[in-house]
Amino acid sequence: MNNNLRETILDLLLKIDGDSGFSHLIIDHEIKSHKITERDAGLLTEIVYGTLQRKLTLDYYLDPYINSNKKIKPWVTMLLRMSVYQMVFLDKIPDHAIIHEAVEIAKRRGHKGISALVNGVMRNIQRNGFPDTSTIESPSKRISIETSHPEWLVMRWIDMYGIDTTRQMCIANLERKGTSIRIQPMKITREEAINSLEELDFDVQESKFSMQGIVVDEGNILKTSLFNEGYVTVQDQSSMLVAEMLNLKSDLSVLDACSAPGGKVTHIAEKMNDQGKIHAYDLHAKKARLIHDKAEKLNLTTIDAKQADARNLQDVHDAESFDRILVDAPCSGFGVIRGKPEIKYNKQESDIHNLAQIQFDILSGVAPLLKKNGYLMYTTCTVDKEENNQVVNKFLESHPEYTVDQTFFDELPSFLTNSEGISNEGLQLFPHTYQTDGFFLTRFIKK
Repeated sequence: MNNNLRETILDLLLKIDGDSGFSHLIIDHEIKSHKITERDAGLLTEIVYGTLQRKLTLDYYLDPYINSNKKIKPWVTMLLRMSVYQMVFLDKIPDHAIIHEAVEIAKRRGHKGISALVNGVMRNIQRNGFPDTSTIESPSKRISIETSHPEWLVMRWIDMYGIDTTRQMCIANLERKGTSIRIQPMKITREEAINSLEELDFDVQESKFSMQGIVVDEGNILKTSLFNEGYVTVQDQSSMLVAEMLNLKSDLSVLDACSAPGGKVTHIAEKMNDQGKIHAYDLHAKKARLIHDKAEKLNLTTIDAKQADARNLQDVHDAESFDRILVDAPCSGFGVIRGKPEIKYNKQESDIHNLAQIQFDILSGVAPLLKKNGYLMYTTCTVDKEENNQVVNKFLESHPEYTVDQTFFDELPSFLTNSEGISNEGLQLFPHTYQTDGFFLTRFIKK
């Protein structure tokens, strides 16, 4: 790997770490704007994601070799992290090359003392190896260090789900999962899409979550004409379950209260054969534009995307205006750590409390807008019970006209009906169970 690419990787890591930016967006922008080759892009993505995913583990490995009395600049710490990541987790780059390139970057960015420090730390690690995590006595601390999740989060999940489920979730958050895509049924059948991708040597399989879903285990879907011409769109399998569970048909009136970037609402439009009326909102005008653009790319005409605060939609629509309402609520995102590893370091417990209140306020805000016997779907991409089960119970207590629709559980795909995530409040999908995001969904009915 050339030093320029390694410098780019270091800059990206510092940017994501410092700005709390979304890693996938920053990486994508860098690859496109600098026209990085496919081979280099793969390595860049691997090292950036890997270093972020395993930050706490890497710091544990580095700790014995760094004098805690010395003030080390953030870029030096990050350079050491990314170098150790390559030594431990990448087989193709020899240690001497990793050390040499780390020292060269240190020379260019710093002074002689910094390059000597980097050289000394890396050579000591090469000689003596890494500290053993099996000596950590506390189970929560060991899971935290081995899977690089903050201990407060590990302890929170252990309280909610027990130690085994927590460990499996944390391990799954480090693993790569296939990309899932949804066909546009007015343009192509699932069989045609699968045949087309297999001809391009893609490794694909049908999704069990949706008749429109395909899981791509191997191959870059973004480079295909199928994607670029709107025959398929990228959407996680868990998220496809939402439209499948809304009992949709043509000519309904639907509200998607928190809609960006538009994956679920375009699926809803497809399930309605693009007939009816769908109002889609987002808090930010720029994101509402994304929904509009996505609908346009998929040739869907029934979606009206606008900017609005989902808590105040009673100011826009009359009571009992909608047959179906979707609240895909803003949440902590702890179900999508696999794709956005920075989430686990950037969130605090107080964020969860604040989000749970916002989620409840949105549900309360849209509740009067549903027609009698209509369905209100509540979903999040998190595994936290405070944002999921507790919000559901709080909503039911304060809105006696609503109940969790028991037929929801009967209508789930058969492989989910005895899933460990089933509760009185709905369905929790875990990242380790079906190779999906961590995702919660439930369906209320207005009596």
